[in-house]
Amino acid sequence: MKRRLIAAVVSLFLLAGSQAGLAATLKVGATPVPHGEILERVTALLEERGITLEVVEFTDYVRPNLALQDGDLDANFFQHVPYLESFNQDAGTSLVALAGIHIEPLGVFSEKVASLGELPARASIAIPNDATNGGRALLLLQEAGLIAVDPAAGITPTIFDITENKLQLRFVELEAAQLVRSLPDVHAAVINGNYALQAGLNPITDAIFLEGAESPYVNVIAVRAGDEQRPELQQLVEALLSDEIRAFIMEKYEGAVVPVF
Repeated sequence: MKRRLIAAVVSLFLLAGSQAGLAATLKVGATPVPHGEILERVTALLEERGITLEVVEFTDYVRPNLALQDGDLDANFFQHVPYLESFNQDAGTSLVALAGIHIEPLGVFSEKVASLGELPARASIAIPNDATNGGRALLLLQEAGLIAVDPAAGITPTIFDITENKLQLRFVELEAAQLVRSLPDVHAAVINGNYALQAGLNPITDAIFLEGAESPYVNVIAVRAGDEQRPELQQLVEALLSDEIRAFIMEKYEGAVVPVF
């Protein structure tokens, strides 16, 4: 009886040690601004809980999902749900949103005009070349009154779904990370908030038209399907959704990044 009790205690000790080791480090992929900055702020909160956070930075929207699917990351933080769902469908990945953190309003930026009303006929407009962000850009331009798109296209219209284009705008489709660099060469560009911030642009003050905070494109922590209940990932979400992180986002980005909690 005594030996069985000792064996049971040893087994529990080893199990606890194994679980502690599993939770010791979290590797999370992120684009540098604002996601990487927000995660760096979370590092100290997780250290208090015995978890070391390692932030792996990416400058594109493809590799962080592939790295997560392949097991090189425990989670990533850079994308909104429509992009995640589209990526899963196209790449055959099985990633899920664990929690929504913030919205980065999409904006129209220009180095050539000070307002949309100054755009000339046949102006060139750069937009993201992926389906979800490209569609989001076209819907923003529709909201601005520049074009109309076929409602049947839903939230992912393409340039072929444009039904009205009075100015005969010409669209240049580029990788999202390249849109800021395109500004000298086009009349305007529709740029994701994270890339605008990374380039030193503040969407609130520098955009000539900006998406509203009611946007459905909430940026999320994504994980592999089946990992949703991992305790250390739950701790990550709890830290991200804390009052301290909300205050940091509000103060740091002054409305250019909007917390949803």
